[in-house]
Amino acid sequence: MAVASPARTTALHLLGAQRRRGARARDLMRGAREMETLGRKGRALATRLVLGVNVASGELDRRIDSFVSRPGSLEPRVRDALRLASFELLYLDTPRQVAVSQGVELVRGVQPRAARMANAVLRRVAECRPEVDEAREATDAVAAGARMSVSVGELVVASGYPEWLVERLVAAVGMARAAGMCACALEPAPIYAAAGKVGVEGVEGLLGKAGLDPAATELPGCWRLGMPAGLSRSGLLGTCDVVAADMAAQMCCRAAAGAGRVLEVGQGRGTKSLLLASLASRLGEGTCVVGCELVASKARLSAARMESAGLSDVVSCVEFDGTRLAEEDELPEALRGQFDSVLVDAPCSGTGTMRRHPETAWALEQAIVDPENVDSLPSLQLRLLRAAASRVAVGGSLVYATCSVLPEENSCVVEHFLASEEGRGFVRGDILAAPAVAALDEGSRAPFERNLNERGEFQSTPMRDAFDGHFFARLIRES
Repeated sequence: MAVASPARTTALHLLGAQRRRGARARDLMRGAREMETLGRKGRALATRLVLGVNVASGELDRRIDSFVSRPGSLEPRVRDALRLASFELLYLDTPRQVAVSQGVELVRGVQPRAARMANAVLRRVAECRPEVDEAREATDAVAAGARMSVSVGELVVASGYPEWLVERLVAAVGMARAAGMCACALEPAPIYAAAGKVGVEGVEGLLGKAGLDPAATELPGCWRLGMPAGLSRSGLLGTCDVVAADMAAQMCCRAAAGAGRVLEVGQGRGTKSLLLASLASRLGEGTCVVGCELVASKARLSAARMESAGLSDVVSCVEFDGTRLAEEDELPEALRGQFDSVLVDAPCSGTGTMRRHPETAWALEQAIVDPENVDSLPSLQLRLLRAAASRVAVGGSLVYATCSVLPEENSCVVEHFLASEEGRGFVRGDILAAPAVAALDEGSRAPFERNLNERGEFQSTPMRDAFDGHFFARLIRES
């Protein structure tokens, strides 16, 4: 009798833990001892399976349920195993017989009496592979410019994304870019790194010594890691010598960095704070960064990272609701007064980072990105931007950023802000004129220029072998 491989068994255990805890897949994998016991190839397979099942869970369920007499009666662990095997059958290059056999053994391990049913279902799922291959080939052709269009249905099959989301992506970024996003949806996103501490020298050497195979990018101080699996085990993140940050996120920090007082609204775990402080140091400018974060646990973690980096005297971490920044009487001391630069790193749908956070596609609901919904993300984003504007000094800059590709969260929010009472003293600023961008040479400014839209806003979309989808706009306060 065959035995399920350790990599597949580990993937199944992680999917079960994720379902029970409601956790993020990457967070679970990062702390899983089971992953550490696997070899490099085993870890790679387990990672690909867990992330892939998350991205395509709805599409996988559609296939599975069409071959099960009573889909609602499937035990959750059995469904996890069927999803895992179906993903391997439909999207990976594993020989059909191996994937079916391994899937049956996974099911047998959690519910022995369901093994025969699993065998029958997985063999029927395997028959769908030609349809998937055709959809992926057509999607790749559009992404490469060899074909003009592809149906929404084919994009859904190729990516595993929900139909409504694919329709929204096409409307937001156009057919070619949407096809590019769908073509790389099931592939791991590139991992980029930057210096985390002010004044750290020899970062590329540190990355190389850790076996991470760093390669310089167009952006100075940004490296793409060819062997990123060992980054968390290297110790470089814990000491803050290095931070992991997508290249587009690093570009956003360049647009917001400057001299004087810098306010970061939505500090999170402090990654951008580290980058802002490091950039200011490289520019030769004295600065202080004040972070405003609503979630107490994130503010505490950010403060601990600043202490590890030796930046506690440069970067402050304040627990506060950013939508209340205009309420003078309620402001903590660190948030009072005017700032030379304000970065609003707004909570968003994350549609630009779904390769990194694969739960996003099927967890996202249409209402949450509907501007007409008072509880939607665009409504919250506009409130944050209007409140943060009160902290910007005359002549100072206000950078609004998301990791979304949807205009409802991006350009539309900026337009509504500029039309508001709070936005009347602001005008659009040139991203290329931001101090940390203007200091770059022509070649290093190229990735900014390639992603500027007709309004001068930065908007990237995920593409194969490229950075994530990020948006940022730079506004200047004239009065």
